[in-house]
Amino acid sequence: MVIGVLSLEFFLPACRSLKDKRRILASFKGRVRSRFNVALAEVDYQEVWQRAMVAVVTLNSDRGMVDKVLRKIQTEAETSLEGEVVKSEICYL
Repeated sequence: MVIGVLSLEFFLPACRSLKDKRRILASFKGRVRSRFNVALAEVDYQEVWQRAMVAVVTLNSDRGMVDKVLRKIQTEAETSLEGEVVKSEICYL
């Protein structure tokens, strides 16, 4: 079994409050969960308005499938989020 973890750090310049940030992240998290059936959580910068770190976890018996899903999520974040991806990292357990 292969477990893949994708860490995404975001800069959200349009956010003027935690409420704005949570709205953007909730939309992103809901979209990713429904499309890819993965676990996802905000793991850092919870009290900072314009920054966020999200971790996405998936598992499968095939490493190629895990990599494919995480790369698609990475692309989704880079193209559809109201902000920019500052850092992204994939690791396997």
